[in-house]
Amino acid sequence: MSASEALLSAAGDDQAPGAPGSTGLGAQRPRRWLLAALWVLCVLAAFVTYLLLARTRAVNSDGASQALQAWDMLHGNLLLHGWMLGDVSYYTTELPQYMLVESLRGLNQDVVHVAAAMTYTLATLLAGLLAKGNATGRQALARVLIAVGIMLAPQLASGVNILISSPDHIGTSMTVLVVWLILDRARPRWYIPVIAGTLLGWVEVADRLVLYIGALPLALVCAIRAGQAVAVERKPLAAQWYDMALGAAALVAAAAGVLAVHVIHAHGGFYMPAPSAQFARSGTTVARNLGITAQGLLLLGGADFLGLRLTASIIFTWLHVVGVFLAAWGTWLAALRFLRDRDLVAQLLITGLAINLAAYVLSTKANVVSQTREIVAVLPFSAALAGRLLGGRLQASKLVPILLVVLLGYLAGLAREISQPPVPAQNQQLTSWLLARHLRTGLSGYWESNVVTLTSGNQVQIRLVAQSGGRLIPVAFESKTDWYDPKRSTANFVVLSPGGGGYPGFTGKRAALATFGEPARTYHVGAYTVLVWNRNLLSELG
Repeated sequence: MSASEALLSAAGDDQAPGAPGSTGLGAQRPRRWLLAALWVLCVLAAFVTYLLLARTRAVNSDGASQALQAWDMLHGNLLLHGWMLGDVSYYTTELPQYMLVESLRGLNQDVVHVAAAMTYTLATLLAGLLAKGNATGRQALARVLIAVGIMLAPQLASGVNILISSPDHIGTSMTVLVVWLILDRARPRWYIPVIAGTLLGWVEVADRLVLYIGALPLALVCAIRAGQAVAVERKPLAAQWYDMALGAAALVAAAAGVLAVHVIHAHGGFYMPAPSAQFARSGTTVARNLGITAQGLLLLGGADFLGLRLTASIIFTWLHVVGVFLAAWGTWLAALRFLRDRDLVAQLLITGLAINLAAYVLSTKANVVSQTREIVAVLPFSAALAGRLLGGRLQASKLVPILLVVLLGYLAGLAREISQPPVPAQNQQLTSWLLARHLRTGLSGYWESNVVTLTSGNQVQIRLVAQSGGRLIPVAFESKTDWYDPKRSTANFVVLSPGGGGYPGFTGKRAALATFGEPARTYHVGAYTVLVWNRNLLSELG
């Protein structure tokens, strides 16, 4: 039985007698079409809901950078020649997705919202399918509802910002879930390790986090399974060819992904620096990281009540504690039964989750709760584990009515969240003013640059600069070398901004004057200051 059939099997089994004179196959066909159509409608409804939710967060230069890169690829620069990226390229994951959206909708801020909604919808769907496994009937329904329920309503503001906003590791998690779903459903065949390794290597070009949540877990779990079969169960080594092939494919994928990035750069493609994270050097740092990680796990589950004022709406946040508890319970069960479990998917999920959390806690990245994006895979992984391991237990318990009430509370909270009005992109006032004054090319800080270029549809282009030695210099981060070449590009203004809302501004007026001299004109636009010269500033930028 398919997932859609399981979701709608009210009786739990297909034992109801058919109409007199009808064949079983003939009676099932209309029902299958109806179930498939209803499944598609549910996915579309989820997408629309998450799109409305995504629009409650302002697009900023993070998502705008990937949108501009995808736009360049769409216009022929497939290798992103001249681009200097961050330590995550998104080259084989979000950038093709952005290209698809831009080919249909053009270059605008909603590209970021549409792509984010697509990604989270698919991640939720895949978590539900992994939770279902091979279950049918009511148990399948219980499994799917648990997994989807845990992921259903991200916490407004910070939760949405991490899960349904600019490109981030949730897209990487989604692709790994695809690989695990293939392993869950496919029979052992020689080509399955090839497919799994190819997909993992493909994703690693975009995001090296796949090493921690995909490649290393697959290699480690398969080695343990093969070793246990030979050493404990006394099975022949040759009989473990499938596990050994999967493990080898994971290791080859890890090496191939790193090599592919170097090959792309060697052939004139983008440059991506190595990840900058380091291991924490003291126990105090690790202890602090544990506290930040705990709060981050609450945030991922929609239950971060820390620091919130006691209002009527906080009940929706408190309800999500139930989802966090179920996710933790399922994860704990998976850890307890790891060595005696032959469920490959459960072993992969718990291993990836454990490696991701350990690497995060022991690194220097766990310094603020906003860095929870580094462990975002914990949400779909733990949701799938909870559904997969708790579906039967909870179905047989007397907690079903309570859990249904909690689920209705999640839906009510989600309805409240999507009722919030859409938020304009960051610096929208600045973008509109520059367009009206026909000021087309200029310079500013990171949070004032690429987002203006995106929201203006590339009509206003602001390039990223920074202060160094009292002067302004180009920045080799989410930027393109051609932008700073005075023979190919121009810039005649500098935007100063105080920043706000957790985003640092760009206040380098003294550095701008030291680099370019006194401006011909100065404008004050709300909180912004725009300095304008009557010449191309790029020739003096250095």
